[in-house]
Amino acid sequence: MKKIADTLWNMILAVARGILTLLYKIIRKELTDEAFKAWIQFIKFGLVGFMNTILNYIITEGGYYILKNHLESNTFALQISQTAGFVITVFISFLINNALVFTKGENEHRNPWLTLIKTYIAYSVTGLFLNNALVYVEMNILHMSAVIAPIINLIVDVPINFFLNKLWAYRTESPADEKL
Repeated sequence: MKKIADTLWNMILAVARGILTLLYKIIRKELTDEAFKAWIQFIKFGLVGFMNTILNYIITEGGYYILKNHLESNTFALQISQTAGFVITVFISFLINNALVFTKGENEHRNPWLTLIKTYIAYSVTGLFLNNALVYVEMNILHMSAVIAPIINLIVDVPINFFLNKLWAYRTESPADEKL
């Protein structure tokens, strides 16, 4: 199984390098190894996010299906379901991102509990508060479907979450930084 996963990952890397090289040539820039590594980090984050998005969608829609007949407000049923999906999938995202996406160097340190708290805060900004506000507007003002609204919200969430996580939640410190 690991061999299949490695082969698939190497294919993703080759395709990504080819596409990025072409895009960089179009803008008359050279794709450096550093830039390629940054793009690969974003791609990994996106893949983890894609997996968690599917899981979150299943939890959200499943919860909504169960709760919509037991609560007076369909909006409130969806908001409760989104919150449950959020709590579960952010924790899964933290575990995978910590291990595979925002890895530490040998001389870097990251407090896992503080990183977990920061991860929940970062995802709360968009994945919980912004999402619930958008769902309210989308369903009550724009009259969108409860199935479509969460999908549209991803366009806003993913880039903001990546930068919040990269620049704040998973930021590592060298031993010298800890003494300051």
